[in-house]
Formats: sequence, C-alpha cells, structure tokens
Amino acid sequence: MSIHHPPVSVISGAASGIGRSTAEFLARQGHKVVIGHFAKDPHDPQHTLDLVTAAGGEGVILDLDVSSTESVDVFIHSAVEHFGAVTHVVANAGILRQAPMGQMDDASWDELLQVDLHGVMRLVRASLPHLARGSSIVATSSIVGGYYGWAEHAHYAAAKAGVIGLTRSLAVEFGPQGIRANAVIPGLIETPQSLDSVNSLGREGLKAAGDYIPWGRVGKPEEVASVIGFLLSDHASYLTGQELTVDGGLTVAMRG
Repeated sequence: MSIHHPPVSVISGAASGIGRSTAEFLARQGHKVVIGHFAKDPHDPQHTLDLVTAAGGEGVILDLDVSSTESVDVFIHSAVEHFGAVTHVVANAGILRQAPMGQMDDASWDELLQVDLHGVMRLVRASLPHLARGSSIVATSSIVGGYYGWAEHAHYAAAKAGVIGLTRSLAVEFGPQGIRANAVIPGLIETPQSLDSVNSLGREGLKAAGDYIPWGRVGKPEEVASVIGFLLSDHASYLTGQELTVDGGLTVAMRG
C-alpha cells in the first residue's frame, strides 16, 4: 500500500477553532479534507467546508462522536468510501469542563477522558489499516497536562498528558512502517473553548493573559494549524514521537 495523492486528511473536532483552521490550511496545501463533526456541537461545519472550498480544496462533512467506537469506525469507513483513502489523521476533538476534585464524580471524569484521550486512540486505531508509509498522525494536547496543572481541571490535564504518552508510543510502534506520530501543545489560543468563561478563561481572561505571554498576546487557531500542517508534511519527515509547543513563549517565561 502506498500513500494516496492527493493526501486525504481526517480531522476530528473540525467545526470550529483549531480544527476548522487546520482544515482550511490543509486544503490550501492540496489535501482532501474529511471534516469530523459532532452532532451536538453548536458550531456549523458548513462554515469549515466553505473555507475549504474557498481555499481551492475538496472536503466532506461526516458525523463523528469520538466517544463511540461504532461512530469512529463508521466515520473512517465513510471517509474511505468518499475519497478512496485515509492518508493523515488529525485527532483534535476535545471538551473542557470545570470540576473541583472534591465534587468530581466518575461520570464527569469518564465523559472527558472518553473524548479527550480515548477519542484519540479510537480515531487512530480505526485509521491504521488505511495508513501507509509516509502517513502521519498528529494529536492535539495542551499546555495543561503537557506542562502545567490547572485547579478544578484535573481530568482535562490527565487526558492531555495521556495524549502525549500515547503519541510517543505510536511513534515507536509504527515508525518501522514509515508512519509518524507527533503532538502539538497549544498554549492560550483564542478558540470557542477558551472563550468559554464558565469552563475556561473567557474573553477577559485571555486578554489579561497577553500581559504575561512573551509574544504579547494569545495565539490564533491558524498559528496552531500551520504547525499541524508542517508535522503532516514531508518537511517533518524525520520528526516523530515529539511535541511541538505553540504558545508564544508562555511556558519558557519566568514570572515574578
């Protein structure tokens, strides 16, 4: 089995934020794009598809619930039926919930890990029979778990730390087959998730964060998308099992 040209990239969580920007970026690079969309997501995946089309690309919207093995398997099967192949995997779907540890019940813990960690595994597992030498996997982690802890978000941190361990192991297991696996660690990026003032920083919190980020502002989704695009490309042909942090210098700055 050889790599498909033009490449076909499947993206989970592609209706907004980093996933949407990644779909647009990859379309500009000549990828066919499979836009994974969770039915209960309030963001319209048609906007993503419109951006893909405007970029000169070809895309398709497919339903995807990464917490369900059956849904993930159908998603990949449908992607192959539509485009004839799956070349690259971008495991980006994630949720964020605030929950103090003292009030954390099993259901809350499990719900988040089923999406943010187990969902990565399911998407990769279902895609593997279709990947060939030259294929690449990129998973979205976070500075929370990747570097920092976050009060009242222990389940999120655990999941995102797990994504890094999973990605490293995939790189070791599938490197001999010519399949690369890497992670991106976004810092504070202005997305619908981070703009949620209940579960995350909200608009005012993000604005204040710019005062202590060396680059002077929070990041934009397209600035993460371009790094994902690099990791999928032949320009990163000897890069596997790594994490690239996209954070404007946040994690290397000493605050005092």
